[in-house]
Amino acid sequence: MALERGCIQVYTGNGKGKTTAALGLALRAVGRGLKVCVFQFIKGGGPYGEHLIAGNLAPLFTIIQTGRPGWVNTKDITKDRQVAQEALERAKGILASGEYDLVVLDEINGAVGFGLVDVEQVLELIGLKPEKTELVLTGRNAHEKVIETADLVTEMREIKHYYKAGVPARTGIEM
Repeated sequence: MALERGCIQVYTGNGKGKTTAALGLALRAVGRGLKVCVFQFIKGGGPYGEHLIAGNLAPLFTIIQTGRPGWVNTKDITKDRQVAQEALERAKGILASGEYDLVVLDEINGAVGFGLVDVEQVLELIGLKPEKTELVLTGRNAHEKVIETADLVTEMREIKHYYKAGVPARTGIEM
């Protein structure tokens, strides 16, 4: 089953749930027989829960994790930028191939925000999207040019978060 028309979706904002929403969409798509690739920028480390289930959903579901373990070194982004640039080239090939009905570029907006990827590169990547491929870009602080290009933009807004009360990331919920 192929999509009649693929749209561009952006999930952004400071609230929890951007990746979770994208993974929910991916699960729904796989359930309908669509082929999905979730390509994660700046998400080294893990494994996260989605990595542990990916093999069970193959060949319809592929997840590719990129980034260094830990978080971006904001004092010197040189290595993180190099890793993100290599990932970007890989993501271009995946999107342009037309092999997938849904491609999620998880945390690509965050990669732009940290200066690891330039917004012009993201716009070029968006331009490679085949007509019948759905494209989802997640991460905080989506650039205005990305928002303008999108067909759907959802902002997750934090109202209250248990992390501020000292509850750390929990296995099976946040990771």
